[in-house]
Amino acid sequence: MKKVSLKKLVLVSLLSTIGYLIMLIAFPVPMLPGFLTLDFSDLPALIGAILLGPGAGILIEAIKNVLHVLLSSSLTVVPIGEMANFAAGSILIVISWLFYRRHYSLLSLSLGMIVGTLVMTVIMSVANYYIIFPGYAFFLGFSVNAAVGAAQAANHSIHSLITLIVYGVMPFNLLKGVALTLLILPVCLRLKSFIGKRTAA
Repeated sequence: MKKVSLKKLVLVSLLSTIGYLIMLIAFPVPMLPGFLTLDFSDLPALIGAILLGPGAGILIEAIKNVLHVLLSSSLTVVPIGEMANFAAGSILIVISWLFYRRHYSLLSLSLGMIVGTLVMTVIMSVANYYIIFPGYAFFLGFSVNAAVGAAQAANHSIHSLITLIVYGVMPFNLLKGVALTLLILPVCLRLKSFIGKRTAA
């Protein structure tokens, strides 16, 4: 039992570290606001959830974001971006895993990722409108109007917070979910035998 627990701890630590490192390779997406940077740091957390369950995946999400706050951000500000990253990743992980656990197949995982992406997009759109952007304005002094103005450089259709959500946040989360789906499927194929042993245990 101790050996199994140690292996899980090591795997969670390793995947969390990889997630943090991937988080550093964030890049802007053409035609979307420049402050919405895309990264694939949810991939290790998804792998952790598939191998060890959703709790491990959420833990990996939490650890990589805590590492990002401690090593990359100022401790004097509220880490709103990291909290948003954690929330979005956790939603995607839980829903994907709920579908995947039914048959432990790539088809189930694909369906889970699709549904998870749609649910994540809806929830994060609402959260951005009512919590995240107002939170940036309140804690960081980056006003909603400033965000809208910055977003207009990428898309002239953006002229208010709601249009920023529709033309910026929603496409961003959909793109992120699609990209993660396309990445996780070949990874699972490569790890098929190992995953089979874990699910059979």
